[in-house]
Amino acid sequence: MESSKALDWPEQTLFQIFYGIDAQVKENLGRVLAAFRQYRVGTHHFSTVSGYGHDDLGRQTLDQVFAAVMQAESAAVRVQFVSGTHAIACALFGVLRPGDEMVSVTGAPYDTLEEVIGLRGKGQGSLQEFGVAYKQVALTSSGTIDWETLPNAISEHTRLILLQRSCGYSWRPSLSIQEIEKIIHIVKQKNPHTLCFVDNCYGEFIEDREPTAVGADLMAGSLIKNPGGTIVTTGGYVAGRADLVEAAACRLTAPGIGSAGGSSLHQNRLLFQGLFLAPQMVGEALKGNFLIASTFDRLGYPVNPTPEAPIRDVIQAIQLGSAKKLIAFCRAIQQNSPIESYVNPVPAAMPGYDSELVMAGGTFIDGGTSELSADGPLREPYIVFCQGGTHWTHVAIALEAAVAAIGAAD
Repeated sequence: MESSKALDWPEQTLFQIFYGIDAQVKENLGRVLAAFRQYRVGTHHFSTVSGYGHDDLGRQTLDQVFAAVMQAESAAVRVQFVSGTHAIACALFGVLRPGDEMVSVTGAPYDTLEEVIGLRGKGQGSLQEFGVAYKQVALTSSGTIDWETLPNAISEHTRLILLQRSCGYSWRPSLSIQEIEKIIHIVKQKNPHTLCFVDNCYGEFIEDREPTAVGADLMAGSLIKNPGGTIVTTGGYVAGRADLVEAAACRLTAPGIGSAGGSSLHQNRLLFQGLFLAPQMVGEALKGNFLIASTFDRLGYPVNPTPEAPIRDVIQAIQLGSAKKLIAFCRAIQQNSPIESYVNPVPAAMPGYDSELVMAGGTFIDGGTSELSADGPLREPYIVFCQGGTHWTHVAIALEAAVAAIGAAD
């Protein structure tokens, strides 16, 4: 099919899809506003303290607001988390002890967690080097949870299960809240003492509930993804059971200090405002994802998820089939970004990843994947993963350039 035809989206179809997304935005924004009202957020909460960060009223109130929004008992929102991987690592090291067993029930973990667990690299103090046993439940051939094998993987020795909500760099459906709830139910039936931990990156504000609302004991994520609303400059969060959140905070700071320390470095206003903007920004990203999925589906490329599939995170994947097309796609996105449009993305190694990556990220926040970005590992079948977008019209402009670029790369 010609590219111009693929980009000719029927107005009625867009209206129906976008209206449904806006309805979800309204519901999630209502939850955010309710939390702001409950904890009487005011301009005095934008102030911060220096040094140790003791008695930072804004930070303490933000933790309470964030916990209410995430439907959790407690939360720690900190600019000291350098990434989602850092927040996840603090949660795992905070909860697990030598001799414990961790089981990934969603197949292989995301690339940056491999060295945290100990599947790659040596001498860095991984979980396995500290005596934490690890195993994983492979996904089925169609990339879904192996419901028959799952119960048998949980034993009396299983201290924690890891659920990766998003597809990451794999070609599989991301998890719905309903599936997360079902996994947790199965695990708790087999061993009520097993902790259920969710890597919630890219999944916040997709549905009307978060994993902690359906039984997850602990979850973690990044503030330069969904919950930062595209304006938070750095940081991450952990949320869940109060004792587990504090255990994670003790790994971020130190035992005895935990969540009581850590200056917000004059970022409180942005953290509150980013949380307020987050549902809307997630909605815009989902509209952009629909445009990308429907366009490349009509051009004959495999896409995940398909345009008709339920929305489960803000990642849209496309199998481009060649390194040349992958690079061309990312270069087109970069050239239509507001920042560093003149930069030409080239494949390169990145800390925490096993393969070379090509990345387009002309974003105001470095690495801020709640803004429009695209990246992919240089390995077959050469999949590009698109995320974010502050407005669907920006995605449409960049998409038109990307379609032309891969057409020229044939």
